[in-house]
Amino acid sequence: MIRAFDAFSLPMLRMLDPEDAHRLAIRGLKLLPYAKPRPDDPKLAVRAFGLNFPNPIGIAAGFDKHAEAPDALLRLGFGFAEIGTVTPLPQPGNPRPRLFRLERDEAVINRFGFNSEGAEPVLRRLAARAQRGGIVGVNVGANKESTDRTQDYVKLIETFAPVASYFTVNVSSPNTPGLRNLQQASELNDLLARVIEARDRVRKTAGESPVLLKIAPDLGLADLDDVVHVARSRGVDGMIVANTTIGRPPSLRDKAKATETGGLSGRPLFRLSTRMVAETFVRVEGAFPLIGAGGIDSGGAALTKIRAGASLIQVYSSLVYKGLGLVDAIKSDLSSTLLRTGRDSLSEIVGADAATITAEDWPV
Repeated sequence: MIRAFDAFSLPMLRMLDPEDAHRLAIRGLKLLPYAKPRPDDPKLAVRAFGLNFPNPIGIAAGFDKHAEAPDALLRLGFGFAEIGTVTPLPQPGNPRPRLFRLERDEAVINRFGFNSEGAEPVLRRLAARAQRGGIVGVNVGANKESTDRTQDYVKLIETFAPVASYFTVNVSSPNTPGLRNLQQASELNDLLARVIEARDRVRKTAGESPVLLKIAPDLGLADLDDVVHVARSRGVDGMIVANTTIGRPPSLRDKAKATETGGLSGRPLFRLSTRMVAETFVRVEGAFPLIGAGGIDSGGAALTKIRAGASLIQVYSSLVYKGLGLVDAIKSDLSSTLLRTGRDSLSEIVGADAATITAEDWPV
C-alpha cells in the first residue's frame, strides 16, 4: 500500500511549492485509516535512554512540528516520532518562501525559524493520544523574542514532562538568531543545569523524561570537546548528531538555490554528519547513546551511521525524494545485514567503524 501511495503522491507533491506540499502531506497522514503496523524484526529492537524502541528509525523533528500526526507516523513503521520544535508562545517563523528543494542534489534548505503554534495546542494533542503508546519525543526551543531563552526551555520541560517520551533540547537550529551561541560551554552548562533540574523536579508526578541534546554539524572539534564534556557532566541521557548545516559543499549542483540562507539537509549532509557522529561517539565513551541524523536515504546509509556510533537514526529530507517506503526498505536492509553476519542485534555493531572514520580526511 505504501509503495502505491508513494508512486501516486511523490510526483504530485513535487509539483507543488515545498511548504504547501509539506502541509498537504501532514493533512494526508491525518486522514489515513487506522491500520496496525506489521511487527518488526525483534533483532531491530533497541534499548536506549531507558526506552524500548521497536526499531531504530525515527522521524526527525521538523516534519510534524505541531504534533498533528505522530500516531499515523508510528503506524507507518517508524520506531519513534519526534515532534516540534515547540516554543512556549506561538510565533510565525520567518516569512515565506522558507523551504527549498535542491532536486539535483536530493537536498533541502529551510529557514523556518521555529514556526510554532505554541505549547498549548501541542500539549492538548499529545495529552489526547497519551494512552496510545509508542515513543513520541518533544523537541523544544526558545521564542525568537524571548528575554530569557533558558527559562523557555525550563518551562517547556515542566509543561510537557507528563506526555513526552523524551525531550530534545534544540540549541542548534541556524534559523533563530543567536540560538547556536547556547552551544558555547558556559551558556550550555547553565542551560543544561537548569533543564536537568526542572526534569528532576517534576519526575515524581510526571515520571521519567530522558533529556537529549541536539547539536550542529558545524562545530569545530575543540567546541565539540566542550559540548560533550558539559553534556556528560550535567548528566544528559543522549545526543542527536546532527542538525542542518550552514555550510554549502562545493559538490552541490543546484548552484542557484544553494545560495538561499538556511540550514542544508539531505544527501549532501551525510558525510559531514556521519563524521560528527563518529567524533562524538569516541568522546562520549559509552556514557550515553547517540541518535544519528543527516542524509540517511538507504539501508546502506543507515548502517554506515550506526557503525559510526549511532544507536538510533532519524530521517526527514530523504522522504521528499524516496517516499515513505524508505522506512521499510531500511528495516529490511538492516535485518538482512544482521542475518547475513550472524548477529543478534544492532547494538553489536554500534560504533564499530568510529575510530576508522575519525582518522579519515575531513569531509569537504
